[in-house]
Formats: sequence, C-alpha cells, structure tokens
Amino acid sequence: MYDELLKRPIIPVIVIDREEDAEPLAEALLAGGLDIIEVTFRTPAAAGAIKRVHRAFPEMLLGAGTLLSAEMAERAIEAGVSFGLAPGLNPKVASYFQSCGGLFVPGVMTPSEIEQGLELGCRLQKFFPAGEAGGPAMLKALAGPYASQGVRFCPTGGVNLTNMRSYLELPIVASIGGSWLATRQQIADGEWAAITRQAKEAMALARR
Repeated sequence: MYDELLKRPIIPVIVIDREEDAEPLAEALLAGGLDIIEVTFRTPAAAGAIKRVHRAFPEMLLGAGTLLSAEMAERAIEAGVSFGLAPGLNPKVASYFQSCGGLFVPGVMTPSEIEQGLELGCRLQKFFPAGEAGGPAMLKALAGPYASQGVRFCPTGGVNLTNMRSYLELPIVASIGGSWLATRQQIADGEWAAITRQAKEAMALARR
C-alpha cells in the first residue's frame, strides 16, 4: 500500500454527512482522474460511506482520516479501508493498523514527532497543519536531517490549488491532501460536476 500511495500525488480529504452521497462522490472523483479518497471520521455517516465506496468501487484506494483511537481504527478497517490517517501520532492506532496489514499515516509537526513515527515504522507521515506549521519552507528544513531516513510527507491543512505545486516540487513530499477538491457543502448539494472539474484541474497541475 505504501508504494501505491506514492503513485498518487493528491488525496481528497472528505467530510460526508449522508451515506447515500458516497457513490456519486466517488464516481465524480474517478471521472476527474482521482482513484483515491480519504473519508474523515468526523461524522456518523463516515463508516457507512466507506462501506458503500468499498462495495461499489473496488478499484478505488480507500482510506479513513481523523482516526483518534484504536476503536476508530477498528471501525475503519471493518468498513473496508486499506490505509488510515490522523492529525496526530497515536501509537495504539499505528499498532492496530500494522496488526491488520494496513498502512497508517500519523500526523506530525515537529522533529520529535517525526522520529517517534519512524520508530513505529511509519515512513509516510502527514505534515499537519501544513500552512500553520511553516509550509514548504518548514518541509525544506526538515528534509535536511530526515530525507536520508526514508521519511516522506503528505502535507495537509491550508494546501490548495494555488500552492500545491510548491509542496509537490519538494522531493520529501509524496503527496498532498486537500479538502477543496470536494467540499462538505458541495457534497451536500450534489455538485458532482464541479467536483469532477476540480479534480481534473488539480491532477493537471500535479502532472506538470
């Protein structure tokens, strides 16, 4: 799964309120060239939405975000995800994913957290909140001591269409996560064509 994630420069970060929106959302993202999705565990609909995408679109790389406990990790795995992400670094969540053969991407912001993540076997780490934590300049600084250790980052938080290239051009960055690709309001309003358009715009920019 690690290698598969490295092939995908953009991860849509999704907050979904109705399970029934899951299939048209996934279809819209696929039409825009994105075959990966992170459904955050911020709403009661998250697990059900993940199950729906898992059944309807087996070709999609399916992840869960905002996993704050081992219990949430268990629910995500049961729903059908193959990778999980979190805003912080919880050893219990990392351990649970590893025991199930899944990939966990912990949230980090400091050198100490990066090293803790590496000790737990997490080579891919979520730099969060990227904008507030120093953005590309901070990641350039972190590349000095940590690039040789094999760590790669997925910056999330404050990343958008206008600044995503400044992140993706850094060798230490594997991908970026963004909620602008399919906003909570757009999903609620069924703006599938707009979501497809946004995905296409982002992927065109990522391939430059």
